Parts: sequence; structure tokens; C-alpha cells
Amino acid sequence: MDIDTKGTKYIFVVGGVMSGVGKGVATASIATVLESAGYRVSPIKVDPYLNVDAGTMNPTEHGEVFVLEDGMECDQDMGNYERFLGRSLPSGNYMTNGMVFQHVIKKERALEYDGKCVEPTYHITEEIIRRITVSSRETEADITIVEIGGTVGEYQNAIFIEAARRLKREHPEDVMFAMVSYLPTPPSIGEMKTKPTQNAVRQLNSYGVAPDIIIGRAETPLDDKRKEKISNMCGVAVENVISAPDVDSIYDVPTNFSDDNIGTQILNFFDLPSQKKDLAKWRTFTQARKTASQPVRIAVVGKYFVTGDFKLSDAYISVIEALNISAAYADLVPDIEWIDTTDFEGESAKVELKKLDEYDGIIVPGGFGSTGIDGKLAAIQHAREEKIPFFGLCYGMQLAVVEYARSVAGLPGAHTVEVDPDTPHPVINVMADQEDKLADGDYGGTMRLGLYPAALQEESQAAKAYKAKEVSERHRHRFEVNNEYIDQLEAAGLIFSGRSPDGRLMEIAELPADVHPFFVGTQFHPEFTARVLDSQPLFDAFISACKEK
Repeated sequence: MDIDTKGTKYIFVVGGVMSGVGKGVATASIATVLESAGYRVSPIKVDPYLNVDAGTMNPTEHGEVFVLEDGMECDQDMGNYERFLGRSLPSGNYMTNGMVFQHVIKKERALEYDGKCVEPTYHITEEIIRRITVSSRETEADITIVEIGGTVGEYQNAIFIEAARRLKREHPEDVMFAMVSYLPTPPSIGEMKTKPTQNAVRQLNSYGVAPDIIIGRAETPLDDKRKEKISNMCGVAVENVISAPDVDSIYDVPTNFSDDNIGTQILNFFDLPSQKKDLAKWRTFTQARKTASQPVRIAVVGKYFVTGDFKLSDAYISVIEALNISAAYADLVPDIEWIDTTDFEGESAKVELKKLDEYDGIIVPGGFGSTGIDGKLAAIQHAREEKIPFFGLCYGMQLAVVEYARSVAGLPGAHTVEVDPDTPHPVINVMADQEDKLADGDYGGTMRLGLYPAALQEESQAAKAYKAKEVSERHRHRFEVNNEYIDQLEAAGLIFSGRSPDGRLMEIAELPADVHPFFVGTQFHPEFTARVLDSQPLFDAFISACKEK
């Protein structure tokens, strides 16, 4: 394969020792630092699983499914990339083993390999490299950063490392490797240990690859002795051992990296000049977060964060970060608590619901299925009746419509057909074009996905928040508000303040400001468009209402 990098520089980010060390945040942070130096950076996430995309994966196991503008369902790290860089990324910046294998097999079935023996170590790696280089050209990247999912030593991601090795072999001056590794400090020993990282580097060496930079994740900053030891044992210049200690906020990582000169070291490797250095706005934001003192308590009422004895928030990571960002600009400290919807079901439901009065705001995020639905409906009703600021996202909006139909509009038994196909009042119904897909079991990548416009009603809470007449936001759902019930619901006081330009699809439901301080639901996912340096307007409005409470 004749590989032409066309002058683009490539950084491959791999993980060592264990999963969850923060490769995604490290990748996003490196991109932020390099862009502050004047370069166009394009981050790519490659995942080793055989799923064609992340759309069919369980959020409790995998984390949030992030949706790009063009509808690609992908890993939550893509959300970090967009939030940090402040711009939308195309689907070409996401890749899975399943996606690559599917493409190669389809080509083989169509005889596009001229009857050759199709092999992983050549044809699959060739396709991986093709996708990476094509993405770089389409995004006009000066530097492309490729985060390889998983941990070194797993056979699932070995094919991607092999592709990176081939690219490095043909263009050594254009390719570098960064390993994000974990350095534990066992309490019984009291000393930060480098041996796991040494072993991880040896595993990477066994692939024919050596790291050029090692990012040491640890509870505390790496001291000079640890840096020198890693340098000596792993063959990396001591100035290329970067300290990445635990921080209060992931938004501190770019400034920490910059202070440890990671940008300078990368540019020196590629023999590139620094055109400018400007993280001023970023530092202003992080400082604002540190100086904020007034807490705002937010209850996130959902179902995708309980796993055994632990509660995981990764299923709603974009919601969390949208709240964090908007709270920072309001000089508030968000105190986010996770409440399982089953707490509001059963004999103790009334007692548990009363506890919601302690919060400044309630969010019911997206989801699917019937588990915990009664608890969500109870929480929505409590927020509406007690005038607690409420924000419903996607399924949260649909259930707000269901609750209002039952409690206010005089439609007993109203429901979504997703939960109750035989409901007498299907106020939430399956989209017409989705019925055949569901009947055929066609679930992957077939929902209403990606960016869609919405026209806003003048003087509505939504229009005041956006300061616009029309907006475009990202969707991920199969069901919609049933138009047959619009007149009844609006006659009962519910306002559909955002609609598709043709008026057929209800995008935002809300109560008037003189009825409720903030009761808004969106069929779309506004959390996907929150940016560190550009907060999301509806989250700003929600946080403002919470501050007033």
C-alpha cells in the first residue's frame, strides 16, 4: 500500500496498565493545546469492538452513546473532543472494528480484491489507514490524533496498533506514539510504582512500536525521580514524561499539559514552530469554576447508572458536562446527585418524592424501555406541582407529555406506545417510518438521528433562552408526540414551543413562565451541543431557574 500522508502529522494515543485511565480526556486535551499553538487538529476515536457503531450498546456497560451532527452513534469520547475543541466533528472521525471488517467483507463479496486471499494483517490494516488518512484530508488537519480504545496487550485492538506501526514505518517523521499509563500508589507501600508502566511499554514494544511520549496518570503529580526512572527504563526522553495527576475537573487537564510543555515537545518532535500560544479563555473558564462557591443541587432521575453496588454516571456524561459548564458561567458549583427511578415506586414512594423538594432542579434524561417509568412519571408530576425547575431530555420530554395528559388534560391511561402498545390514549406514538423497521428487527442506526431544525414560538421560554427564531439540535429516538392530541394538550395549557419547520414534529414542550418557573422538555438532546467555551442556552436557562430557587 502506497501511503501518502500529504504532510499531515499523526499522534496515536494508546493506553497502558488498565482501562479508564483517561485516554479520551488526554486526547482532547492534547488537541486543545496544539490548537492553541495555531494548528488545525482532528481527533479520531477507534474502538476495538465488533459493533458497527455504538447505537445498540447498553449504556450501563459502555457509557453514553454520543450522536454526531450527521447521525453517527459513537463513543462518548467524541463528546469530549467536541466540547474541548468547540466544534462539530464528522462521522469519518469515528471507527470500530465492526465497521472496518464489514466494509472489507462487503468488498470481498463484490470481488473487489480480484480473488486474492483477504487477510487481517494486510487488508484490514490497509482499510484502517485509508480511513485515517481520508479523514485527515477531509477535515484539513495539520495534526490528526488517533485514540486507540482499550489497553495495550488486548488482542481486540492489536490490529489498530499494527496499522499505526505500518504508517510509522513508511513515514517515521510524521508519526508519533503517546502512551497514557497508570502509576499506582499502594497504600500499604506508600510509594508510586512505575513497574506496571514499564511492563505496558514492553507489551507495546512487542508490537514493534515504542512510545515517544508517556503520560503518567496517578493520584498525585509525578516527581522527578519517577520521571527519570520511566525515562531510563522505557527509552523515553525525561522531558517527554508528562505528569497527569488526578484533578478536580477534566477541564484542568489542558492547562496542566501545557504547563508540563507537552505541546512544545510534540511540536519539536515534528519540527513544527509554535505559531501562537493562547489558552487564556480556557484558563479564565477553569478559574471561574474554582472560584465559584454557591452550590446548586440538581437531581438527575434516571435508570442507567446502577450496576451492582456502584453507581456510574457515564451513561449521562454529556448531561453532566453541560450542567458543569453552564453552572461555571453562572458562578455556581453543581452538586449533582443520581436518583434511581425505582426509589419513587412502591410503598415508600411518597416519602422519597418529598426528598426532591431539597433540590434546586430536576432533570429526567433520555432512555428507552419500561423499567422505572412509573418512578419517572411520579418525579415529573412532583416537579410540576411543586414548581421545582424541571428539564426533560428526549424520553424525559415524552414522559412529561404523558404525565400532563393524564393529570391535567383529562386523558386517563395516556401513555407512550413504547411502554403500553394498548394504551387508550397513545400521546406518544412510533414514527410512521419506524414501524416497518421495528417489525423487521432493524434496530441499528435506524432512529431519527442527527441534526434537525426547529422553529421556536415567540416569547416562549425556549425562544428567550436561544435568542433565536430557529435552532438545530441533535436527535436520537423512534417515537414522537402524537399530533392527534396536540389540540387537547395545548387547550389544557401545555405549549409546544418548538416544532419542525413544517409543523409536523413537536420538538419542545413547556409550561408558561407565569405557571411554572421552568418546565421544559426537548425531543432532541441539547447536551450534545454544549461546549466548554460556549455553553448550551437551554442548560443556561435551567441553571438560572435553579439559581433563583
